[in-house]
Amino acid sequence: MRILMINCVCGIRSTGRICTDLARALEEKGHEVRIAYGREGVPPQFEAYAHRIGSPLGVCLHGLKARALDASGFGSRFATKRFLDWVRDYDPDVIHLHNIHGYYLHVGLLFDYLRSCGKRVIWTLHDSWAFTGHSPLCSLKLCRRFEKGCGSCPLLKTYPAAILDRSKSNWKRKRKAFTGIPGLILVTPSQWLADELRKSFLRDTPCRVIPNGIDLELFHPVKSNPRPKLGLEGKRILLCVSTVWDDTKGLSDYIALAKRLPEPWRVVLVGMTEQELKRLPDCVTGLPKTANAAALAELYSAADLLLNFSYCETYPTVDLEAEACGTPVLNYDVGGGPEAVFPGCGWTVPRGDLKAAEALIRSVWEEGRGPGRVSPPLEKLDRQTMLNAYLSLYTRS
Repeated sequence: MRILMINCVCGIRSTGRICTDLARALEEKGHEVRIAYGREGVPPQFEAYAHRIGSPLGVCLHGLKARALDASGFGSRFATKRFLDWVRDYDPDVIHLHNIHGYYLHVGLLFDYLRSCGKRVIWTLHDSWAFTGHSPLCSLKLCRRFEKGCGSCPLLKTYPAAILDRSKSNWKRKRKAFTGIPGLILVTPSQWLADELRKSFLRDTPCRVIPNGIDLELFHPVKSNPRPKLGLEGKRILLCVSTVWDDTKGLSDYIALAKRLPEPWRVVLVGMTEQELKRLPDCVTGLPKTANAAALAELYSAADLLLNFSYCETYPTVDLEAEACGTPVLNYDVGGGPEAVFPGCGWTVPRGDLKAAEALIRSVWEEGRGPGRVSPPLEKLDRQTMLNAYLSLYTRS
């Protein structure tokens, strides 16, 4: 069987790694796989899978059009036409879409092809962009406009930032493009996102929930102790991990909480740039970005608690990684975040409620007992469980 995946990146970040994980699993079973991508570089070990859509210049031009005209997903016309010619030559049996936003595809042209190509089409939604008129993160503002048709977007200045508000017309264009595709199956990583779909114009499209998984050979309890070299000996580590740091990821809330908690509590932020590190107050420890899974597993294992104060979550991988390393988590009760907190493995508090977070943290350490280590249901975290579900979907009769 020949499978084509389409995603903004290949082999990097969460969605790109999901694609390459799937590609390897499929190849082991004798299938042929290509990953068409639109942005950034590809790690050398994945270059054999990769097919570039368009060019960096095309991404820039699409981004400028999106900025000026609120037209994300409706640029890159020439690049998409050339890509579709390549697809026809490649002639895949299955086409698996992932993130198709990111300034590299014209989704109208893509779905015109999908409507008539006769291929099996699967689309994994990693966020809300498919059914909104503008933002992939409408839950940041608890916005429900997508249920009726969008317009007056409260997130116009966030990605994909625009000057003009054309969210109403974009919603109509997406509804026309994305509905009525023969055989299309949607996949979401959380029940929360599946429930959101049921309130959108995609409500009549079949949907399956396949939670994302992690590599348990990389993420497991580690006995080595990084505390001394980080200057955290004797501290109660409240770990926070992200690849991007801003207030949507809870940055201000972590700093505010750090100011409320006395020693020996210590908020530790992982994934910061040099400029961000310089701006941190003394009560917070910042660590740079790391692509080293072993080093990250060491940090998870050393932490007393993982904090996840993100204001918009589909299904947070950091929660799974921490739990696999035996560390409990504390999440805001947003999106699909609570689904990643398994029974006995952590807690949730209302979004933005730092008083509740502080009270819970203090209570679990009451009389110095601490939360202890956790034992999550590993089969639900395991990447292989996710891969098996997709393999079954690809090969269904």
